[in-house]
Amino acid sequence: MKVSTFKTAGKFSLLVLSLLVAALMLVGCSGEEKKEAAEKAAPAAPEKVTLKLAMDADPVSLDPHVQLSGGMLQYSHLVFDPLVRYDKDMNFVPRLAESWERIDDLTMRFHLRKGVKFHSGNDFTAKDVVFTLDRLKKSDDYKGLFEPFTGAVAVDDYTVDLVTKKPYGLVLNMATYIFPMDSKFYTGTDDKGKPKDAIIKTDYSFANENESGTGPFVVTSREQGVKTVFTRFKDYWNKDTGNVQEIILSPIKNDATRTAALMSGDVDFVMPVPPQDLDRIRSTDGLQLVTMSGSRIITYQLNEKRNPALADPKVRLAMAYAYDNQGVVEKIMNGFATAAGQMSPQGYVGHVDSLVPRFDLDKAKALMAESGYPNGFEATMIAPNNRYVNDEKISEAFASMMSKIGIKISLKTMPKAQYWDQFDAQVADIQMIGWHSDTEDSGNFFEFLSMCRNAETGYGQYNSGNYCNAKVDELTLAAQTETDPAKRAADLQEVEEIQYNEAGFIPLHWQNLSWASKSNMNTEDIVNVMNFPYFGDLVIN
Repeated sequence: MKVSTFKTAGKFSLLVLSLLVAALMLVGCSGEEKKEAAEKAAPAAPEKVTLKLAMDADPVSLDPHVQLSGGMLQYSHLVFDPLVRYDKDMNFVPRLAESWERIDDLTMRFHLRKGVKFHSGNDFTAKDVVFTLDRLKKSDDYKGLFEPFTGAVAVDDYTVDLVTKKPYGLVLNMATYIFPMDSKFYTGTDDKGKPKDAIIKTDYSFANENESGTGPFVVTSREQGVKTVFTRFKDYWNKDTGNVQEIILSPIKNDATRTAALMSGDVDFVMPVPPQDLDRIRSTDGLQLVTMSGSRIITYQLNEKRNPALADPKVRLAMAYAYDNQGVVEKIMNGFATAAGQMSPQGYVGHVDSLVPRFDLDKAKALMAESGYPNGFEATMIAPNNRYVNDEKISEAFASMMSKIGIKISLKTMPKAQYWDQFDAQVADIQMIGWHSDTEDSGNFFEFLSMCRNAETGYGQYNSGNYCNAKVDELTLAAQTETDPAKRAADLQEVEEIQYNEAGFIPLHWQNLSWASKSNMNTEDIVNVMNFPYFGDLVIN
């Protein structure tokens, strides 16, 4: 024991002596030398972990309810948090709701996580869920999705009930789209005297320019179309998560430029990867490529109200027969897609095996000859040039194929930031849209893309072709509350058959998914079939 004490004392004496020597050295130094010595003696500050992210486009707004789109949902997972989300195996896992239970046929009760803060510093409670669902039901884009719900009821501060009008089997699916907003932050009027909770697509609103979510990142700067900076929220409730402290998002529309930025090291992570660059990235040391089959259907909608020729069923069928789905998949998509003859992909309950792509140019010409427009006609068309993989090239190919049956198309393409306003205004006869089912179910395709447009309910919100068949509406609504799986599948499959026989739209393909990054990241762990990467869980080594 005495020996041990002696050694400790000796170490202490040496420490004191070392400190005295260091102090004397500092006394004899100049001011600049003192500064250098102090910097050497101080522990190095931990390096900030920054992700330089390049996507084909950036969010159109900071308001999560202004547009129902993949890009805005990607943004929502960065800045907000859902009640529930999917894991990689498509199981429901807790987020702001820790658990849930069914109370009766119309009520699902959610028990909320305590101690969660909004970016504003306000506490998250059941009132925020009630506020958010009320707002969703007012959004032009979301109200169709939430039409089956009467609303949310706060049982207490940390318990909330989601209540439906009729028995509804997709409540948990819909809970993945409820990203609670800060009710205190978004209530009242702003300094312009305008209501903070207003949902406005194309003009100023408080919510378009300000955010307060519970998510892992705060928007600290934003220059639309140039750069958005996200900074880790210091009071984020989930401490057992990724290590990225800052994300710098740069939208790079051009595919080749986006790939070049990754190859040169200017960015760390890109999405999507153009099909022509998949092999190149896969074989490059220091990079990793993650791909998976996707369920997003890419289509063209035909507006029979704008152009009378498109109201002729034989014209629409001729167009479907004139489009070479498989040829486009092979030549433009480099095989990185699946040619489609319907909306529902394989594995969805509405999928019908017999509804396959039907390219037959002779049949297309014969149908045009039998139609009311044997000599063809002119049509206008719009498409984005940075929303879907190779969207512009696909649209150019479509226009060329239609010219072979006498349809002369005037095509205009534009960035998605401008495209959706034009799409909503239905400025063209033919418009491109892709759709990933919000509920991972066939019914969602039909509710938004196939049902007759209804401004009050929101059904048909993205049906810019104004296709309308009462039987489609009847079957789609019946499927919402049908509890017999076989009967429900039969209803949804009948919808697909009706659309196929009428050529209610032109299906192109189901788009595959791709992401590429530097190899020092757990990229594969954070991506999923919805294409909503969970960047809050990203770890950079």
